[in-house]
Parts: sequence; structure tokens; C-alpha cells
Amino acid sequence: MVYKSSTKQHKRENWDNIKDSYSWNAETDYRLHPEKYKVGKGEQGVLLCEPYKSEILPHWRFKDASISEISSTKIFDLFQAYLAKTDFVGADMARKFLQMGYTRARRYANHAGGRKYNPQNGEELPRSPEDPVKAESAAIFRQKWQEAESNFVYKKMKADWKKNYG
Repeated sequence: MVYKSSTKQHKRENWDNIKDSYSWNAETDYRLHPEKYKVGKGEQGVLLCEPYKSEILPHWRFKDASISEISSTKIFDLFQAYLAKTDFVGADMARKFLQMGYTRARRYANHAGGRKYNPQNGEELPRSPEDPVKAESAAIFRQKWQEAESNFVYKKMKADWKKNYG
């Protein structure tokens, strides 16, 4: 049987091959060892980097617009607080949670139940009619994510971080 790249078995096999060289590690305290943090692409490492994951995740919700507004505002407040403490890792993690709020809400807006791929063969499932509640949640998170991404202090810290640490 040929497995597509998105099947669970292939993901598990791929993970086994790369986990020792993966840039993020759940056992690392990134507040004590920020030099080990890598910015990466998009949301990479968002559910592994402690203690930030545990500080931000309890606030991450996107069920509807009201909940998304509260959630994205709280996470953006954390983003600003991390910046105020010159804690780039925390700020970047908060930015990743805002981005993830957008991408996950969009997934639920496009695919009823949030399942994008067929678990049997890994092929993308057809899109459902757009869920306007989740689309609105996605738009709320997108606005906060873009606000974080365009923050001058954050952009400077990110450029410096990438130059010094990768």
C-alpha cells in the first residue's frame, strides 16, 4: 500500500526520523534557555515550547466571535506583555497562537467538524459550505495576528533573533 504524505502512519514514521533534530523540545524550559528557541515557519513548535504553551493555551478559544474576541485580545495582551519584558520567545509564541487561532478557525469554517483529510488515505476532503460563525472567528484572530506581526518592536526583535539564533 502506498501512503500519502498526510497519513498518520507516514507522519509517525517521519516524526521518528526527525525528532532528534527537531528544533523544539517539550522538555526544554525556553524561559531559562531562550537561546535554544528557533522561530521556524508559521506555527512550528507552538504546542511544545514551555512554559509559554502553558501560559497561553488556556486562553486559546475560537468557538464563536464573542469567544474569539476575548481569546485573541487576551493573547494579544500577553504578546504585548512579553514584548514589554523584552521576552522575544514569549512574544513569538503568542504570535503563533494568534496565527493558529486563525488557521484552525478557517479549517473549521471550510470543513465541518474540522477534519480536512481522510484518515484512511490522507486525501483532502471536499470543502463543506462555509461556516459563517467560524469564518468570523478566523477574521478576528487574523486581525490580531496581523497586528502582532506588524508590530515594529516585534519585527526588530525577530530580525535580531533570527540573525543571532536562527
